[in-house]
Amino acid sequence: MRSIESLKSIENKKILLRLDLNVPIIDGKIVDTNRIDKILPTINYLLKKKAKLIIISHVGRPNGKIVNDLSLAPISKFITEKIKKKVFLLKEDIFKIKKDEIFKNLDEKIIILENIRFYPHEEANDDRFSKKLASLGEIYVNDAFSCSHREHASVSKITNYIPAYCGLQINEEINALDKITNKIKKPVTCIIGGSKISTKINVIKNLIPKFDNIIIVGAMANNIFKYNGYSIGNSLYELNLNNLIKDIFLFANNNNCKIHIPIDIKVGKNFNGNSTEKEFKDIEDDDIILDVGSKTLKEIKEIIDKSSTILWNGPLGYFENSNFSLGSLEIAKYIADKGDKIFSVVGGGDTVAVINSIKIKNKFDFVSTAGGAFLEYLEGKILPGIKALN
Repeated sequence: MRSIESLKSIENKKILLRLDLNVPIIDGKIVDTNRIDKILPTINYLLKKKAKLIIISHVGRPNGKIVNDLSLAPISKFITEKIKKKVFLLKEDIFKIKKDEIFKNLDEKIIILENIRFYPHEEANDDRFSKKLASLGEIYVNDAFSCSHREHASVSKITNYIPAYCGLQINEEINALDKITNKIKKPVTCIIGGSKISTKINVIKNLIPKFDNIIIVGAMANNIFKYNGYSIGNSLYELNLNNLIKDIFLFANNNNCKIHIPIDIKVGKNFNGNSTEKEFKDIEDDDIILDVGSKTLKEIKEIIDKSSTILWNGPLGYFENSNFSLGSLEIAKYIADKGDKIFSVVGGGDTVAVINSIKIKNKFDFVSTAGGAFLEYLEGKILPGIKALN
């Protein structure tokens, strides 16, 4: 990929900058600014080079229709406050915008187009729409890794009509993921959680030949407990996955990768209830497994101690209830305290929420705000937005 850092002179050049500003907005206020914070270095870099920016992004799923609650107005205002430069929101129909009419006002250095998903052409990867977008600028920059698994007009097809480069953030993301998948410093360990093992099975399969340890936690582990003949009470699990689990363990064994699961757990009678630590033999029919136990935490810490690289995706338990957040918080702190002794990458919205809740995000080598793109990259899939930049 060609990086914006390779561009020699971009003074007064019109840069089409594709960002992922899809942040949660409640009553017109942004409640989580992580995705915006991560792309500010690219904006500041381009402005320092005296480029003119036309930002393209989306919020939510308006399904090709104008939805006032999904306007980029609050984001435009927030970025203005952060960079101390006015960001002008352009609500005019993209098909009616003329290139020569943009930046007529001398004060305009940054324009943000209204929610790109207000146009059905975006998600349809429409060729005419891509060409129109490209005509508004002179250089295209993608700094939206979290959108790069989508074949959308402003992500992939646009590169057919305009010189394309990657931004600072997308470069950082690829380099971090490359370090844990291709340039690994061993021993390497993956801690992976979630509600359904079926949604992450391809990630696990792709990582097994490269990783030394895979620690499966969260509700994902319930299917393995059941496969091993343990009682799981009233816990969440998926049907008809025994053959899949058998194949995974066989594949891991053949590749010298050890799969670990919790050896004790914490249960509650409901998701909002109190926490009780138990052995599997003591689980009652109405118990729900919602966190790992103290013996499991000790074992995970011992594995971390022997690791040089850590990938963490998915909480260890139902952290939304503080009674079941101890496992996730304790492991987050333990990895963070390793400092330079370990290369750590954290990805996934819930996992990022865990480390943000105790304000230790800066203690990890890389924190990814990408969801689907992060997982698809780990599955070994080719991301359309990345391919388009090569």
